[in-house]
Amino acid sequence: MKRFGLIGAALALALSFGNAQAARVLVVLSDSDRLDLKDGKTFSTGFYLNELMQPVKALLDAGHEVSFATPQGRAPTLDRGSLDPMYFGGDAQALRAHEALLEKLALTAPDKSPVLSLERVAQIGYDRYDAVYVPGGHAPMQDLLRSPALGRLLSDFHAKGKTTALVCHGPIALLSTLPDAAGFATALAAGRAPSAPPQWIYRGYQVTVISNREEEIAKPQLGGGAMKFYPQTALQAAGAQYRSNTAPWASNVVVDRELITGQNPASAADVAKALLQRLK
Repeated sequence: MKRFGLIGAALALALSFGNAQAARVLVVLSDSDRLDLKDGKTFSTGFYLNELMQPVKALLDAGHEVSFATPQGRAPTLDRGSLDPMYFGGDAQALRAHEALLEKLALTAPDKSPVLSLERVAQIGYDRYDAVYVPGGHAPMQDLLRSPALGRLLSDFHAKGKTTALVCHGPIALLSTLPDAAGFATALAAGRAPSAPPQWIYRGYQVTVISNREEEIAKPQLGGGAMKFYPQTALQAAGAQYRSNTAPWASNVVVDRELITGQNPASAADVAKALLQRLK
């Protein structure tokens, strides 16, 4: 993977506005531009614009530094279906502003994206970062849930009690810390109910993620396909305590120890608020 510029640029696109108290936040996205569905079908996807950019903009506006990484260091893909004002409270101007910031950051540009690989992040050192954030879109279901490199990063953050925030499909990434994450995901995809590993570091944590009910409501967007399993089912099977909203698509944020989880696209802005509160 081509790296452009000097390490200072690659290190995170370390953007800040001179705040001496700036925290360093690592944003981890999927490398994938698709989700494999049942029966050999695929769904073109990536990250959701608001789920990535609302927290990123809030962090930058507050003077914090933001870095970006994917498992392989490839430029992430924007899910074009997320380019809709409804994800910004019906505000078309807000949609354009966040899309413009994404373009300015050049995250999705294969030839100049500042995104690092998780291997490079490990080489730099996890201690460089004060918090990690994982946005949604369906793509994390393809690779983040079984990424050993992400599992090592999250395990380090967990051991040190460092803030870990995730939203919508992003919390599926917590499964990467399982002793056999790939095997666990394979069992779920095959329709089996794997046993909850007693040694999972997030066992017993209260978390949220896009609900099974919301997945069923949104199923038509898959174009006739069906997901191999839902993230709510997966996290519960692993031993997490699931907490849902009372009405589909309403914002819901759950905080338990170092974890901040948001349920759906509407939760991204509130996850950002909770994350900023932790960074004060």
